Amino acid sequence: MRLKDKTAIVTGGGSGFGAQIARRFAEEGARVMVADINAAGAQEIAAEIGGIAQTVDVADDASVAAMAKAALDGLGHVDILVNNAGITHTRGPLEEVSEADFDRTFAVNAKSVYLTARHLVPDMKTRGSGVILNMASTAGVSPRAHLNWYNASKGWMISATKTMAVELAPDGIRVVALNPVMGETPLMESFMGEDTPERRKLFLSTIPMGRFSTPEDLANAALFLCSDEAALITGVALEVDGGRCI
Repeated sequence: MRLKDKTAIVTGGGSGFGAQIARRFAEEGARVMVADINAAGAQEIAAEIGGIAQTVDVADDASVAAMAKAALDGLGHVDILVNNAGITHTRGPLEEVSEADFDRTFAVNAKSVYLTARHLVPDMKTRGSGVILNMASTAGVSPRAHLNWYNASKGWMISATKTMAVELAPDGIRVVALNPVMGETPLMESFMGEDTPERRKLFLSTIPMGRFSTPEDLANAALFLCSDEAALITGVALEVDGGRCI
């Protein structure tokens, strides 16, 4: 029960890494708001863990404001914010990515971190405590070709994590990130271009431990970083990558 009496919001909590993080947090005693643009997904996971479901577009200020209000009304306060929601653009040469895809990638992967901070950091400052966990990526550390603007958005998130950590430390707020290697999530096919045995073999050849990440891997890492066991850890972007970035 490492999160006993804690409260948490997990964006993108209706599937993939976010769903397993929500489950793990609930198992460890947290009351969790499962927030997702997919209302059905959020409701399904929330019902499973006894949490609160919230439909949210993390790239929209009014939607994030409504999520924050619902969380503060329903949970009383927010101890942990997990900025997990994310998207990518279609694989291809950087100059061929459409402006719409570029804008959407940065809106969901970067602007969302600004918006959730805007609406939830003030309450954390008032309480003098809180943890913000940003889901970055090995793509922000060791990028591959043909996902250029996605890679850049995750590099932005790593930098944002570090500068947020420095600024918010005096207020008792820790800010950390996770850098997962590609895993079995709804985005996997987009990352690879197409999901074939040949593509999987190619990508696995770059991971020394020889396997993709799993939602369980990320949930366990998130649990540690968001628990009091990591009380002196802030500003880190922990690689959960089987050695991919070595």
